[in-house]
Amino acid sequence: MSNNSSHRQSTHTYSLIKPTGNGAFGMVYQAKDNNNNKIVAIKKVFQDLRYKNRELSILKELNHENCCYLYDYFYTTANDNPDEEYLNLIMEFMPQTLHKELKLYRNQKKQLPLILIKLYSYQIIRGLSYMHALGICHRDIKPDNILINPETCELKLCDFGSAKKLVKGQPNVSYISSRAYRAPELIFGATEYTTAIDLWSGGCVIAEMILQQPIFSGESSLEQIVEIIKVLGTPNKSQIQSMNPEYKEYKFPIIKRESWDNVFKGKNMPKEFYDLIDKMLLFSPEKRTKPIYLLGHPFFDELRDINTKLPNGKNLPKLFNFNKTEMNIDSKFIKDKLIPSWYNKNKNSTNNHMNKNKEFNAEDYENKNSDAN
Repeated sequence: MSNNSSHRQSTHTYSLIKPTGNGAFGMVYQAKDNNNNKIVAIKKVFQDLRYKNRELSILKELNHENCCYLYDYFYTTANDNPDEEYLNLIMEFMPQTLHKELKLYRNQKKQLPLILIKLYSYQIIRGLSYMHALGICHRDIKPDNILINPETCELKLCDFGSAKKLVKGQPNVSYISSRAYRAPELIFGATEYTTAIDLWSGGCVIAEMILQQPIFSGESSLEQIVEIIKVLGTPNKSQIQSMNPEYKEYKFPIIKRESWDNVFKGKNMPKEFYDLIDKMLLFSPEKRTKPIYLLGHPFFDELRDINTKLPNGKNLPKLFNFNKTEMNIDSKFIKDKLIPSWYNKNKNSTNNHMNKNKEFNAEDYENKNSDAN
């Protein structure tokens, strides 16, 4: 891949292998870094000057186990139109999306093993906790934007094209996030929302891992809120006010909430799972439990057991190498509740992943956040 723009060129060259995804944003390719033969992902995004692209600045700031790494970036122009510019983001390659993994299990008429549900849920929540500590809201959490390695069960949040640093008192667009994962406050038209919208989306994704289909799936915004009400019951005036104080219409049919036992009927989920999902899928955004505290939920206790292994017999991915940003959220809680005693004994030998194989090639990265581990 050549670099034709004067904006920013890379010291590396890349050979495209195959396309792996496409959408309104552009294309994603699997590629090879010719300087070191590493397999990478290249996201090629058209630079539409009518819209602000925050993805690059946000990716530069992220440095975490459960967020996709940015190795490099450069700009190119179209061969037939030098005014048509593209941003090429060079990121770590992950072989699968959670969406494709769930589809594979669904097609085989199999249930995702409980240990994988726990692992993926934990890593989704941990990634959100880190992002939210930086003030960043993803705003489009869904199975397509979650990458996994089925062999190691590592999970990374990806596609930060809709992500934004939220500032209290500053309005934001409410028409954001894919409908099936859109928090109810967004459907009610809230513009001064918080990172709690990601917790709702994360809860929807976790529920989908069990149901193998979206837990709420309406064909329109109105249908979507109706689907939510069918499960959570009709929101009262106080709950509606907490979602959007400007919303004045309260005419909804009175529907009682459904029990989680019925929602997940036949799935044989432990009661701890119902309690976890109950702390995420709440109408009132301020009542959704902060992600760092969700990580200490009993549903995840098995992950803190030194004897727990993956279904293939391998060790679990790194779950307890909390970095400085994470520790600043609540270091006492993390030390007391999240880090197992056995982990501290092996810390020196197991805590090297965050900066491993990272290659930042430009002066732009001299101030890269390097607080990991």
